[in-house]
Amino acid sequence: MMEQLKSDYLFVYSSLMEGFKSSEYDYISQYFSFVGKGKVKGILTDLGDIPVATPSSEDHFIKGELYQIKNAEDFSFAIGQLDDYEGVRPEADEIQFYKRELTTVYKEDESVVNAWIYWYQGDVAGKPVITSGDVMEYIRSKGL
Repeated sequence: MMEQLKSDYLFVYSSLMEGFKSSEYDYISQYFSFVGKGKVKGILTDLGDIPVATPSSEDHFIKGELYQIKNAEDFSFAIGQLDDYEGVRPEADEIQFYKRELTTVYKEDESVVNAWIYWYQGDVAGKPVITSGDVMEYIRSKGL
């Protein structure tokens, strides 16, 4: 089912963004080109150590970065590596916390594109919501 859905785009909102200067970002920048900033309908929640995203049908937005694969033939490999990093296909004794789905990204120029995103599947009840929808701004506001 998932393989029939196609998009060469990836939307990231947390540790995979450029501002985090992580090894995962270095990996992304090898295979994906930065397209621009964008936002998706969803809710950011602070789990204490990491912010996570869950989808929303209401007008709550998560700000992030949109990337496009550099070489289409590399997509399956590159996204497979990210799936492993995000734990999309866990071992039998592991819990799957994230799922990869296509979502609508609203770009700064008002256009839209479908892109892959990693949604959190765990319980966020009672956890603080990051109302700005902006992970970088939130981290700066906490002085981290």
